Amino acid sequence: MTNEGFDPIVGTAPKVLILGTFPSEESLKQQQYYAHPRNVFWEIIAGICGTGATDDYKKRCDLARNGGIAIWDVLKSCDREGSSDGQIKQGHFIANDFSTFLSKYSFVAIFFNGQKAARLFKQHVEPALLPALPQLVTLPSTSPAYATISKQQKLECWLKVGTYLSAFQHTNQM
Repeated sequence: MTNEGFDPIVGTAPKVLILGTFPSEESLKQQQYYAHPRNVFWEIIAGICGTGATDDYKKRCDLARNGGIAIWDVLKSCDREGSSDGQIKQGHFIANDFSTFLSKYSFVAIFFNGQKAARLFKQHVEPALLPALPQLVTLPSTSPAYATISKQQKLECWLKVGTYLSAFQHTNQM
């Protein structure tokens, strides 16, 4: 069964782009990025932005936008049974239009929410965009399925996003 993903969450002047692979079944059901209650994505975004976590999806999206963070997925559509990235059927997916999207914004870095997102981007998107890409950084998945490291360890890795945002803000204030 082919599923369609979501439009990006993006403000007027984003500085970093966070890319997942494709929304989970729960996210598709709720029509919200990272909707699974045990996915720590929004908690991490709140930590990066220096605010408390909220359950209100609109406020979460506004927090990302106002913090200079854009959110999207590598895949526009795919055939997949269940929510696991490993279940995406090879050759049965379409990548989002990054050429058009990236031409609209000046990102300093693109962060991947997990290895599968990074792999799909590097195999199916990156070759067409070279050499005009910002820094690419792969981070541990925020999914509850990736339990190899703790939530605290994930947060520590994800703080790199805040480092890029701070560095950008610092150089623009000079």
